[in-house]
Amino acid sequence: MNGDRFLLDTNILLYISGGKISIDNLPEGQFYISFITELEALSYPSITSDEEKHIRGLFSEIPIIDITKEIKQHAIEFRKKYNLKLPDAVIAATVFTSGTILITNDKVFSQVKEIKIKSININTA
Repeated sequence: MNGDRFLLDTNILLYISGGKISIDNLPEGQFYISFITELEALSYPSITSDEEKHIRGLFSEIPIIDITKEIKQHAIEFRKKYNLKLPDAVIAATVFTSGTILITNDKVFSQVKEIKIKSININTA
């Protein structure tokens, strides 16, 4: 395993639980999830009980990064600087403070110059 550390965005987690991508499609490294992703994924309006069960299983295997004072401060800065929605600002701040690479297909993060992003090809078949 290489030394890369990745934070999975909510959309990637939902793609995994919905079968649009496999964990095998993710780069090799250590994975993390923000507490915001935990909240967003489990409260997603159209989540099925099977998807919820799968997501909860992933949460038991992938460390969740909780809020810290540093994440709060950077979230405030990123929200002001880039006009991000609050959950996106928290995700960006979590990536920044944890030194991870964000795996996402959400284009909004491309404007945040302080973080590294990796996109994943989605099976649309």
